[in-house]
Amino acid sequence: MRNEKNSTESTIHDTDGYLQSLIVTDPLQEPVMRRVVRALNLPPGSRGLDVGCGIGLHAMLLAEAVGAAGHVTGVDLSPEFLAYAKSIAEKAEISEQVSFQEGDMNNLPFDDATFDWVWSANSAGYAPGEPLPLLKELARVVKPGGSVIILAWSSQQLLPGYPMLEAHLNATSSGIAPFARGMRPELHFSRMAGWFCRAGMEGVTARIFAGGVSAPLSEEIRSALTALIEMRWVDVEAELSEEDWAEYQRLCLAESPEFILNLPDYHAFYTYSMFRGRVVG
Repeated sequence: MRNEKNSTESTIHDTDGYLQSLIVTDPLQEPVMRRVVRALNLPPGSRGLDVGCGIGLHAMLLAEAVGAAGHVTGVDLSPEFLAYAKSIAEKAEISEQVSFQEGDMNNLPFDDATFDWVWSANSAGYAPGEPLPLLKELARVVKPGGSVIILAWSSQQLLPGYPMLEAHLNATSSGIAPFARGMRPELHFSRMAGWFCRAGMEGVTARIFAGGVSAPLSEEIRSALTALIEMRWVDVEAELSEEDWAEYQRLCLAESPEFILNLPDYHAFYTYSMFRGRVVG
């Protein structure tokens, strides 16, 4: 899933539209994120940082995990996203446990060794560029022995029965975003474990978390999948063959009578990859 929400050169032009997409697609992500957060076993009462927090949904889960004695700070570049994050924290009555402020992940506005752990999902390390300076910046604000955790969408099957079409869509510029053609293989997010080690962290681990849905689809999940398909493959016509473009219009447009989500046996899955390392004192 594309997510440029904390990039210093964000390509998101329709902030309101993208914010709504994040809200609508959350029912697909939340069950997986809850499993991820549980697997972290974050210390109760600990203080953490959510880098590229977006609209604050993950910060809320993290705050729930560390309990009333803990605290989570969310940082993002988008004032619109931060305003929404603050509003949902107030509605959930956990403003004492979570706070949000504007900031750049490449130059975090915090002192050294401020937090017990740092988390970033679909943001840090997921955009083109050298990961090492960023990982060192994340580690800088973590206390010795604490964790740096980054997570990102890493694969999906949204078009069951059409593996060739989905492969061609995934090979478009939109499909491989936020990466770029010609990018060095070692800079790809899937190679992040090596960069954690280069940043001086120890005990580096990599884990995969999967989610899935199947028919019959609730209206909430159907809306989430529709929005996800729209987000996943954008402006792809010029990069597809005529045959693939016709198939895309037939299967991936909600107004089509043969929209893929109409299949009575529809099934989809998606994965997130998580990398975690311990900051050395």
